[in-house]
Amino acid sequence: MAIAGVIGLVLLVLWLGQRSFIYFPDGQVPPPAAVGLPQAELVTFRTEDELDLEAWFVPARGATTDRTIVVFNGNAGNRRDRARLAALFAELGYSTLLVDYRGYGGNPGLPSERGLEKDARAARRYLETRGDIDMSRLVYFGESLGAAVALRLAVDQPPAALVLRSPFSSLQSMGARHYPFLPVRLLLRDHYDSIDRIPALRCPVLIIAGDADGIVPLEDTQHLFDAAPEPKRLMVIEGADHNDEALTFGPKVMRAVAEWLR
Repeated sequence: MAIAGVIGLVLLVLWLGQRSFIYFPDGQVPPPAAVGLPQAELVTFRTEDELDLEAWFVPARGATTDRTIVVFNGNAGNRRDRARLAALFAELGYSTLLVDYRGYGGNPGLPSERGLEKDARAARRYLETRGDIDMSRLVYFGESLGAAVALRLAVDQPPAALVLRSPFSSLQSMGARHYPFLPVRLLLRDHYDSIDRIPALRCPVLIIAGDADGIVPLEDTQHLFDAAPEPKRLMVIEGADHNDEALTFGPKVMRAVAEWLR
């Protein structure tokens, strides 16, 4: 009985504190000019549960294609870490909204699956209020956990195109892989069941993955890709791990995105 009690207590602690194993927000954000984005505009939008979130809007440079890309971050860091990606998009002629979720980048609130869904909807509503955005040419770009956020929004409010970088099929599949000794199915409070949602997608999707990804294995991303409706494309970056530059904003990735959007 004593052993069962200890196990039960451990599982309770894990259930209560599990989000600290999922979300790794960084609250420190430098001025955008300090990370190579002097043209970035600090913007604020309100969520439906009345949180005011800050983000950066980075305009395109020179002749624009009139596309705007909304970047949904992964589970760590903040918009500072996506500055190079936004700068490269600007060079390609795309404006970018670098979203920071609740709890990230100094924003109020604590992250959760339902909370991030609200943040994504608020980001889109904000763009609808701007007079310089062609909403019919809007693109969602989600990375890792942010790919699940982008996909959920895309199913509910389809963009012109969707780009998913290192997406996973579900948080359960990731938890079972990285914590095989735990009853993940019973413990999880946030699920991010992309594999169940992607068949309902109604826009073109480009999925980018690395074949050396140690966090989201290629076979899991392939499983998600197989469930996606056409039109779709899978691009695999050889030798790339989850956070390698080649996979986050390398030339092959940027070229693939530009070709897909054309």
